[in-house]
Amino acid sequence: MSRLKLFSLDAGAEFAGRVAAALGEPLAAHEERDFVDGEHKMRPLDDVEGADVYLVQSLDTDGHSSVDDKLVRTLFFINTLKDAGAARVTAVIPYLCYGRKDRRTKLHDPLSSRYLANLFEAVGTDAVVTLDVHNQAAFENAFRCRTLHLPAQPLFVEFAAERLKGDKNPLVVASPDVGGVKRAEAFRKALAERLKREAGSAFAEKYRSAGELSGGALVGEVRDATVLIVDDLIAGGGTICRAAEALEKGGARRIFALAGHGQFCGDALDRLARLPLEAIAVTNSLPQQRREGLEVVDCAPLLAEAIRRLHDSGPAAQLSL
Repeated sequence: MSRLKLFSLDAGAEFAGRVAAALGEPLAAHEERDFVDGEHKMRPLDDVEGADVYLVQSLDTDGHSSVDDKLVRTLFFINTLKDAGAARVTAVIPYLCYGRKDRRTKLHDPLSSRYLANLFEAVGTDAVVTLDVHNQAAFENAFRCRTLHLPAQPLFVEFAAERLKGDKNPLVVASPDVGGVKRAEAFRKALAERLKREAGSAFAEKYRSAGELSGGALVGEVRDATVLIVDDLIAGGGTICRAAEALEKGGARRIFALAGHGQFCGDALDRLARLPLEAIAVTNSLPQQRREGLEVVDCAPLLAEAIRRLHDSGPAAQLSL
């Protein structure tokens, strides 16, 4: 490919700077202007004609911008890059919004993840890279352009291996609900291979209706065990709370929670701090505050490696395994 250009919007500049450092490439210059009527404009200040361009931007709500504001800005900037002559534009979205609404559970429900894919394709996005989506198959099926899904699993396997040095308890990997069993099982196999020891499995029962959670029965033996709860996202914390409480009642001796993305909406961190969790580990796909018991695993080098391989024409797909 032609020369590489790495961009970020202002809202994601800190994390994108870490990706740039790991990649050994500077962030390209751009301009963002907000107008008094609430509209905005963005343009690249670096020349992108004929370039292989990567835009790094998580799509979440923070204290300054809504998820929809970031989404519109990202889409507009991608189209601006294409209009400026970029040969290829890849959207590197560590946290991809609307990923949880990928199927209809009620009459006339939207398929928001598919609509999101349509928007990215409409502005000419050539490829989308993301980390730990809620449902990998639904993500890949929603897009017609190239996709690359990066699991955070290898990062958490190394985190767990470090934290479990000297641990002699039985080891169990748990999913906080039935829907995450496949993710937890993949992690269990990888961790058992890394540690060269057996690891059991468990999951907690969970039902959701009108935003309310119920259930809590535990399937699996966890007595006197060290248990790792594995999930893709912690938002309000209710799912992890129920799972941790069920594991404590089941006799677990040590409990950790691992999630690719930490949204921690509302008082989630305060609720989680009252649980019998030895640590909560998330990636820095979203900005994180310093908090006792919260550990942040850097995913910037993983995204940088994906960009490097895509730019060099492979083998990028191996990172998705």
